[in-house]
Amino acid sequence: MKTIVCSEPGKMALIDTEAPAAPAAHEVLLNIKRIGICGTDIHAFGGNQPFFAYPRVLGHELSGEVVQIGAEVTNVKAGDRVAVIPYMHCGICLPCRSGKTNCCTRMRVLGVHIDGGMRESIVVPASHVLPVPQLSWEEAAIVEPLSIGAHAVRRAGIQAGETILMIGAGPIGLGVARFAKLQGAKVIAMDMDEQRLAFCQKWTGCDEIVLASDRPKERILERNGQELPSVVFDATGNKHSMTGAFDYVAHGGTLVYVGLVKDQITFSDPDFHAKELTLMGSRNATQEDFQYVISCLNEGKIDSAAYISEMIPFERFAKEHVDLLKPNRGVIKSMITLEE
Repeated sequence: MKTIVCSEPGKMALIDTEAPAAPAAHEVLLNIKRIGICGTDIHAFGGNQPFFAYPRVLGHELSGEVVQIGAEVTNVKAGDRVAVIPYMHCGICLPCRSGKTNCCTRMRVLGVHIDGGMRESIVVPASHVLPVPQLSWEEAAIVEPLSIGAHAVRRAGIQAGETILMIGAGPIGLGVARFAKLQGAKVIAMDMDEQRLAFCQKWTGCDEIVLASDRPKERILERNGQELPSVVFDATGNKHSMTGAFDYVAHGGTLVYVGLVKDQITFSDPDFHAKELTLMGSRNATQEDFQYVISCLNEGKIDSAAYISEMIPFERFAKEHVDLLKPNRGVIKSMITLEE
């Protein structure tokens, strides 16, 4: 079986590995069809990803075809097209028992804590695959990154008519902005890149855009009747941006950190208390979020074709990964393809 392994920061190679064993009673064997490239993969390759150890097979944005099922699997059958939930939760800790499987205390994420999907085949629990007969292989693979944005929006409890600010118009931030619009919010998007902002406005249908380098707080107030947004999402994974995001939240508002940074974040406690802010972290997503995103894709509420910038054959990625994993290439979502 062909597998791409990241042996250490800056080193990745295509190697031959043993094919997976037959699935156990509650598992399924998949042939991988599409692998989305995520910021997590870029950070892991660059040596900047928290919770990470090498060597590691990357890849957690996955779609695949069911090849074989375990004896007690009933939710899918051989031949089914599926999206993969890559967050392997324990099912017994307090968060899991409370339905918050996305923040399991023993979480193991494919491609991060355990080997992921940059290979021809993989065995996963049947509970972590969702049949998506109406979606393309590409759409099935973007369910995961879109679900992260959907989860953040659900966690914030957005109400129709309120104003939200989304900082960081990358793949995750785009999902946040789109799902906030679908909840009826007025959405302002902010980023450092004018081209990304233009794409964001068209793709998400957001109401306003703000260039982060051009007096952003002043621009936000201008575009929102001299009021700050009640909810701010930061999807940048950038310490400077995440620290500064406190300045953009209205009194009584909520700041949601969707992005993750390998650093310490500090803030002014007097300002935090004066505003009586709520600070939230938003991690991963739950099966509920995945099902919601699948329904949005099925109903045509997400422009999947525009979200995916390029398709890269598996072996080409193995050869050209150094260039293809460079940040700021001007792409939204790169997708690795395996033969059908």
